[in-house]
Amino acid sequence: MKDDDIIEEFQSIGPYLESRIDGFETLRSVRKFDTGQSNPTYLLGADSGEYVLRAKPPGQLLKSAHQVDREFRVMHALADSAVPVPRMYHLAQDDNPLGRMFFVMAYLEGRIFWDPTLPGIDRTERQAIYDSMNATLADLHSVDPQAVGLGDFGPPGNYFARQTARWVKQYRASASAPSPAMERLIDWLLANLPEDDTATLVHGDFRLDNMIIAPDGPRVIAVLDWELATLGHPLADLAYQCMQWRLPHQGGMRGLGGIDRAALGLPTESEYVAAYCARRGIGKIGNWNFCLAFSFFRLAAILQGVVRRAEDGNASNPERARQMAQAIPVLAAMANDLTSGAGDA
Repeated sequence: MKDDDIIEEFQSIGPYLESRIDGFETLRSVRKFDTGQSNPTYLLGADSGEYVLRAKPPGQLLKSAHQVDREFRVMHALADSAVPVPRMYHLAQDDNPLGRMFFVMAYLEGRIFWDPTLPGIDRTERQAIYDSMNATLADLHSVDPQAVGLGDFGPPGNYFARQTARWVKQYRASASAPSPAMERLIDWLLANLPEDDTATLVHGDFRLDNMIIAPDGPRVIAVLDWELATLGHPLADLAYQCMQWRLPHQGGMRGLGGIDRAALGLPTESEYVAAYCARRGIGKIGNWNFCLAFSFFRLAAILQGVVRRAEDGNASNPERARQMAQAIPVLAAMANDLTSGAGDA
């Protein structure tokens, strides 16, 4: 084994993994994935095969952020459900050779698409991939949390109130300068919180690039990045994904705004929502603009945390983090348009 193949901080992790993962044999390489912002993720090469290790970032962290133990728990719980997830192997607490919590899961061969227009894919397959995403989201929200051991995965009801309070706090803890647009949006959200007693399992970051698509067909074979999962309102997941229909395609935001979706064979927002509702037996959706405005705000708050970590020298991908700083005012403006009705689709 060549030491150059293993990142320095992982030099002593091999024997630890061998003693805790059945069949794990001789760590040969560790390579950091260059995507992702919150929790650094690594590809492990061993004589026994390939694995993925996902860890908390180093440095001082915001309270309640980077909970890789929650990611591990929810994916482990969903192993026998209709929701596709990788196999979980091991959760390491802080007392390990890395000195920070991490988990190890199976590596899956497949495709991850970062551009929602799916370039290089034919029209029929594009349609099928989006339909598979839609079915996967409906399957997730149909899981009985009690039946899979996640009945205590979050408080029941009041999801939007809880989440708004959480992200307001984290946004303000991360922002280096006040933003009138963000504060105006916060005031509107707090004044317009809907009644909410729903408690399904929600992913929290459900989007195309958090899924692995099969290498040989248009189906989702794994949903990744469960850090924000909890019990909550399913429309929050649906609205969060539908932000992509509204975000601009330029400026690194990778949205579908301004794209001729019909020409590409992609569903409109209303078609996607209708397909989801049909799968779940839902009638007319109320408070859709609130769900969307909340989603824009929460994403802006998440990005502000990434920017803050870059400023503090702890970002997983510093260059991407700097680009995200430019997206925050765009998100705030789009959300404020929704609160006035100007952003209706």
